[in-house]
Amino acid sequence: MTATIITRHTRVEHTCVFDKAYNDYHQFAVWGRQLVFFFTRLKKNAVYTVIEVNRKHYRKEDQAKVLRDEIIEPEYHPEDNRGKKQMNIIKQLRLRKVSYQDNKKRYYEFLTNSFDITAKEVAFLYKKRWGIELLFKKMKQNFQLHYFYGGNENAIRTRVWCTLIARLLLTVIQKIAQTRKTFSVAALVRMHLISMPDMSELLKSTNRGYQIAGGSPDGTLQLALFSKNMGGGRFEI
Repeated sequence: MTATIITRHTRVEHTCVFDKAYNDYHQFAVWGRQLVFFFTRLKKNAVYTVIEVNRKHYRKEDQAKVLRDEIIEPEYHPEDNRGKKQMNIIKQLRLRKVSYQDNKKRYYEFLTNSFDITAKEVAFLYKKRWGIELLFKKMKQNFQLHYFYGGNENAIRTRVWCTLIARLLLTVIQKIAQTRKTFSVAALVRMHLISMPDMSELLKSTNRGYQIAGGSPDGTLQLALFSKNMGGGRFEI
């Protein structure tokens, strides 16, 4: 199901970055023929043959670096036109494996079919994917993203966009309140929005002060989004 959804949105020379739970060597081979590039993590139980080692370094404490850059060949069973694996056929797929250690001594093994970019760029791309995952993790903690009112793509997109907008507004409120407790702000808004729709009064009532920087009236419209009586100051984000 996941591969079908991803494939539906892939085009020639697109780049897909995803978690190791979606490892499918047959799909990787199809993407290779379609010039679709992917980046993921290698599963711990992966079986493969090392064809070539382009770089080899030893681990060092508190230093992020590429440890190994290898060409490998895992084996897989291709699928027929009905999506059924042909167990009597075994094929090899040439891929690239990059071993990386970050500055906290965490070890990662990345898998890709891109041979043109540097090993550091492979690690950088996956790091950006992790940033997106952390964003959605925080959204699921503060908002009800576990259930959807509709099962079609448009319903899910609408719910996600509404959640992103709500999170953006809460981030602005968080900056005004000079607090890092995003969850507490989200919980306060959820509990008191109907009884106290004025966000500035809500923050004042919980002793979460805010500061308005400068004396320019340029930011008046931005402040009016939360209260019409907050003055003509300007706040910095």
